[in-house]
Amino acid sequence: MTVRPIRRYGDPVLRVAAQPVTAFDRELDALVTDLEDTVREPGRAGVAAPQIGVSLRVFSFNVAGRVGHLVNPVLSQLSGVSEDEEGCLSLPGLGFATRRAATVTAHGVDRHGEPVTIHAAGLLARALQHETDHLDGRLYLDALTGDTRRRALRELRRTWPARR
Repeated sequence: MTVRPIRRYGDPVLRVAAQPVTAFDRELDALVTDLEDTVREPGRAGVAAPQIGVSLRVFSFNVAGRVGHLVNPVLSQLSGVSEDEEGCLSLPGLGFATRRAATVTAHGVDRHGEPVTIHAAGLLARALQHETDHLDGRLYLDALTGDTRRRALRELRRTWPARR
C-alpha cells in the first residue's frame, strides 16, 4: 500500500493540463494502485494524478464506499445545478460553496484500457467534476464568482501568503 503525498497550492503541476494516457502498462497499473490507496485515506473523495505529481489524465474516487478510477475522462450530460461547500486536498483548510452540475456522465477507460461509463449525482458527480478540473489544470477556486470568490482569494492570501 502506497499513500502518496499531496501536492499543495503553488506547485506548478496543479496548473498544467495533464497529458492523455497512451500506455496501459505496469507503470499505469502502479499509478492507479497508488491513487486508489491515497484516496482511501479518511475524508478523501478524490485524488487526481497531478495532485501526486504525475501529469497524466487519471484520477481515483472514493464516495459512499465506492472506490474506483477513471483514465482519460470526458464529462458529458451535465445537468441541473448543485451548490455545496467544496474543498481540496491541495488547499487544506479552505472550503467554499461551489456551483457544479447536479448530475454528470463520465466516460473513460480503466487501467486496462476497457471502456468505463459512470452516471453520477450528488457527491460522486461533484467529485468527478472536481477531479476532471484538476486534469485540466484548474482548481475549484477558479469556478467561484462574486463575493464568494473575493472571500476565497482573501482567505487564500491569508492562509498561503508565500504562494502568491
